[in-house]
Amino acid sequence: VQLQASGGGLVQAGGSLKLSCAASGSLITVNGVAWYRQAPGRQREWIGTIASSGMINYADSMEGRFVISRDVAANTAYLQIYSLTSDDTGVYTCSQRYRSVQYYGQGTLVTVSS
Repeated sequence: VQLQASGGGLVQAGGSLKLSCAASGSLITVNGVAWYRQAPGRQREWIGTIASSGMINYADSMEGRFVISRDVAANTAYLQIYSLTSDDTGVYTCSQRYRSVQYYGQGTLVTVSS
């Protein structure tokens, strides 16, 4: 299983960004995809998960500005972030559980400038 997160970069506060997580070796319709964020100096935190069924759950603190979606044909999950603030700066990673093993992608860095 390989997960490749992309779409990060430098963005101004108030802007939006759409991150992608391309999965290979495992179908996102069989194994869901979770998104995480790790801000500088902080522990990794869960943002939300899109299950194999397509059902989406968000962490309470993330609900509202974060939107998870997927493209089944592309076997890719997405994370759209709106109204970015400096607190959103960090490395965003996608993860998938396959045969009892949790796989993580390399992550993509999002830097929000104020």
